[in-house]
Amino acid sequence: MPNWITFNKKLKKFNETISVSGDKSISIRWVLLASLANGISTAKNLLLSEDVYAAIKAIKSLGVKVSLKKNKCKIYGLGIKGYKYKKNITIDAKNSGTLGRLLLGLLIDAKFPIKLIGDESLSKRDFSRVTEPLKKLGVKIKTNKNLLPVIIYGSNTLKPINYLEKKGSAQCKSSMMLAALKASGVSKIKAKKSRDHTERMFKNLKIPINLKSKKNYDIIKIKNIKQYDAFDYIIPGDISSAAFFIVLTALSDNSELLIKNVNINPSRTGIISILKKMGVKIIFKNIRNYKGEKNADIKIKSPKKLKAINCPAKLNSGAIDEFLSIFLVAAKAQGISYFKNLSELNQKESPRLIWGQKILNNMGIKTVVTNDSIKIYGNPDLKINKKIVIKNYLKDHRVFMTSVIAALSFGGLWKIYDKDSILTSFPMFLKLVNKISK
Repeated sequence: MPNWITFNKKLKKFNETISVSGDKSISIRWVLLASLANGISTAKNLLLSEDVYAAIKAIKSLGVKVSLKKNKCKIYGLGIKGYKYKKNITIDAKNSGTLGRLLLGLLIDAKFPIKLIGDESLSKRDFSRVTEPLKKLGVKIKTNKNLLPVIIYGSNTLKPINYLEKKGSAQCKSSMMLAALKASGVSKIKAKKSRDHTERMFKNLKIPINLKSKKNYDIIKIKNIKQYDAFDYIIPGDISSAAFFIVLTALSDNSELLIKNVNINPSRTGIISILKKMGVKIIFKNIRNYKGEKNADIKIKSPKKLKAINCPAKLNSGAIDEFLSIFLVAAKAQGISYFKNLSELNQKESPRLIWGQKILNNMGIKTVVTNDSIKIYGNPDLKINKKIVIKNYLKDHRVFMTSVIAALSFGGLWKIYDKDSILTSFPMFLKLVNKISK
């Protein structure tokens, strides 16, 4: 089977109802926290992607029993300090920065050195943002110039955490929060606002956590505990996966889409706020609370015209994984859109700000890019009548899916390589594309 896909026509109008895969951030956090719980935890609708399989394989290498049937998973937790450390353990985080960084926080009491590796993309991402603060707890860590592989040497005399997170990285914040469960005393984390799934899970598990929300930062205090009980979870749909179909609807003519049971955590809905400002009609239906998280059905109607945006930087953290597809909306908007303070985009699976520019330029859209900003000169009448090839992008799943949405929305002849990249986060993506474009 060739590992590329072609598109040669614009999508016609549609009116569909779909469900997207389970939320990746919640799936990985559930796997890790269930492994530390006392007893058997069960999850339904767990995302069955390479990133989540890597998380399951990681905890199994630490002595945790796992049963997986279809998308129902049981994890037989060993308790906060129950991992069975053996000599010569190597854990492969594959493409997952979430798994790699969070896991290091859980390995601070390892009795033997543990080696953490990843794929080509993950091996180019900075790990000093978690290894440096972890060293302050009394843990010895070796890195390859702050990159993978990382070797962590645990300690049995761990200090409390006092950590300042400046970048708005939920991965780094969560790594320290997990480490706080094993560190001594009360840990204090001051973190720039970012996704808060870990905080919500801690609260649901009754882990002693005190939160104070300031304008730009959250202050988190966590007291270490001896144990917490196993917990069940029904994983909602992933808004980052839903985002591609929200954008597809926004760029299509006379179309409507309903996406069922999606997590709408306020720290993840930046794309909704941004697209509404650009004129896209989006409403949440059937809103409900579940274990401290908000879930809803999302209804989208394509607008008659799209407006350019000077995007408020305060919305960035809530849309950081969705900007590539947001840029496509700006490409069709009337006027010049401006997005700033986006240096974190180049710390993802690929340098996404650069790839956003490449995709738009290939489409014939003018852009002006700095190291942390992009201006997009929209063209509401854009129609593509040429061949576009997308390849050599470090198998970044979001580059692939954004390119597919661009092909369906603007036409042209597209050849997009590395279609297996979607296996890391959204294996059913092309199946849903086929359902909508049938």
